[in-house]
Amino acid sequence: MDNDVKKRALRRLKIAEGQIRGLQKMVEDDVYCIDIITQASAVKEALSGVEDVLLENHLSTHVIHQVKHGKEDQAIEEILKVYKLKRKK
Repeated sequence: MDNDVKKRALRRLKIAEGQIRGLQKMVEDDVYCIDIITQASAVKEALSGVEDVLLENHLSTHVIHQVKHGKEDQAIEEILKVYKLKRKK
């Protein structure tokens, strides 16, 4: 993973971490349920952003490398695995 991708992923993870801490405080403080649900949705979006960064990196580096080196089956398997994981959301 190159440094730019790593920095972007870590930045998004730190945002999610802060949002989760905020969620914990909201629950402790008995904040209105809809407000907590709204914040939980924001956490999901932040984690989805991490997945997007990592998936883009994987497809543009590892999968291309696999295809170029005769490992098409492995590349296809990984792409389908991620596709199936994303569909479950």
